[in-house]
Amino acid sequence: MPRKQLSSPTLDASAQGSSLGIIYGVAAYGLWGLLPLYFTLLKPAGAVEIVANRVLFSLLFCALLLTVTRGWPALLKAFSTGRVLGTLAVAAALIAVNWLTYTYGVTTGHAIESSLGYFINPLVSVLLGVFVLKERLRPLQWTAVGIGFIAVVELTVAYGQLPWIALVLAFSFGIYGFVKKRVGPQVTAATSLSIETALLAPIAAVVMVLLAINGSATLTTEGPAHFWWMAASGVITAVPLLFFGASARRLPMTTIGLLQYFAPVLQFLIAVLFLKEEMGLERWIGFGIVWVALLVLTIDMLATVRKNSVLRRAARNAESSGVLRVEERTD
Repeated sequence: MPRKQLSSPTLDASAQGSSLGIIYGVAAYGLWGLLPLYFTLLKPAGAVEIVANRVLFSLLFCALLLTVTRGWPALLKAFSTGRVLGTLAVAAALIAVNWLTYTYGVTTGHAIESSLGYFINPLVSVLLGVFVLKERLRPLQWTAVGIGFIAVVELTVAYGQLPWIALVLAFSFGIYGFVKKRVGPQVTAATSLSIETALLAPIAAVVMVLLAINGSATLTTEGPAHFWWMAASGVITAVPLLFFGASARRLPMTTIGLLQYFAPVLQFLIAVLFLKEEMGLERWIGFGIVWVALLVLTIDMLATVRKNSVLRRAARNAESSGVLRVEERTD
């Protein structure tokens, strides 16, 4: 009995989905990579005010999005599920730390160090797999982690202190991703962001009131252009997350893992070329070591995916051969 061949429409649909997924992924990481330029437009606002406004305007955008997509029932269901709500509360705290640290880094002349945090984030994810999930690392993964540790030591010498901005960003976002995976199948990206910003909104509102009382709030004192740039933070926060969600549904995690380097590369280039931050020889050496570690990690990831693909193909072929032999005996 001849095997069935996949129809060309199916292949075309799969290829189209992958292409669209790559476009969405590049758009998401590209927008995240351009954030340093956006934050420079918000001066003289400080990091605390920027993040407080980001939370409040993101909540408004999410409310509009949930109304358009009829997502309120899913939101109410998530709010009524204690485990989901508790997990997202932890995620909200982590993303608040991440946003505040990143904004502080970019607005105080540490955009290069901020980009470093997202370069070393994949190494942190590997470490979380060891200490939290009790995973066993492959030799190349251990090599990458070891090289990453050497890079942190070298950069500590180069900066004259521990690169705490990079480390806080890497660990907060790494743990945030781990926490979000625990509720990933239960909530959509829009629902998750809505709940996280809703939990942070009371704190953000209090912060804005306090800033207004002591006269340090800039939202309404720097002209209409400044106000609308601040208000745009809701869209600028939510849209890349929605693009990322659309990309993740269409692409394998390997491709997503490769696309994630796009954001810190853009952030690094913007910091060096546009913000004119100093990049001495010692820092180039430190970043070079980090990039070697990421190269080793990427090689291991691609080799593992290829190996698993070969094993799955062999299993399918064996299963198909067994079915054919059974059919031949039946005939």
